[in-house]
Amino acid sequence: MIRELEERLKELEGKEKNLRLLRIKRRRIISKYGSKLIPYDRVQLARHEKRPKAKDFIENIIVEPMFFHGDRLFADDKSIIGGIGYLEDIPVTFIGTNKGRTLEENVKYNFGMPKPEGYRKALRLMKQAEKFNRPIITFIDTPGAYPGVDAEERGQGEAIARNILEMSRLEVPIISVFTGEGGSGGALALSVANRIIMMENSIFSILSPEGFATILWRDGSRYREATEVMKLTSRELYDYNIVDRVIEEDISFSLKDFENNFLRLKRAIVEELDGLMEKTSHELVLERQDKYRKIGGEL
Repeated sequence: MIRELEERLKELEGKEKNLRLLRIKRRRIISKYGSKLIPYDRVQLARHEKRPKAKDFIENIIVEPMFFHGDRLFADDKSIIGGIGYLEDIPVTFIGTNKGRTLEENVKYNFGMPKPEGYRKALRLMKQAEKFNRPIITFIDTPGAYPGVDAEERGQGEAIARNILEMSRLEVPIISVFTGEGGSGGALALSVANRIIMMENSIFSILSPEGFATILWRDGSRYREATEVMKLTSRELYDYNIVDRVIEEDISFSLKDFENNFLRLKRAIVEELDGLMEKTSHELVLERQDKYRKIGGEL
């Protein structure tokens, strides 16, 4: 009996040693490939179907999230999710643009492309946050606002413009986090913030590389070249003073492997929020407006 126990324990020790070696090898492989990534590789990672979605970020960062629905005007756009919860012990309002993992889920979430009712739902939550003096955290992962006829009929442009206007004068701290794609006005409508944080493998641009190549060069096949010209990666935007912080990522293709990335992001949000909550509402508004006035001057 004792001999058998001893042998079983030795067997486990051998497996643990092999597991440690595999982890070391995995880190080396990730480091090797990570140092060679070009902008188009970052675009692929930002769009990857296995990349965590906004709901995953929310559930790993916000404690006891309670989701709200509907814009109280037309419908509940499922591509925008939001509600209230706790960031550690701080009550916050969270909002995110959500995608799916399967075709069925992406159809349900409209491939992460919000319609006007989605932006109006987000604004409803933001105004409620201001009423109850709760900080706002937005998680952005969208190729852009939905360009369909029905969205235009219901005032897509007005909804985006209204959000930009209202966010510029909300009297509570706002932190925007780019978790994947950040496309055009669809992303800007949720990112007029005091602090912008980008995950290392997220992007933020005026339109997609494919659209850029088609419009500028009339050749959509030059999308790889477009990613070099557009300056859409987190590090490039940080160098232009558009982004306040970049969260280093371990390249991951599963939620379990993304845990350290969630922890880094959570620490960064808490640090930024601690500083913002010391400011008066007047200071927050002036700082936010000044931040966006300066963006054009930096380019």
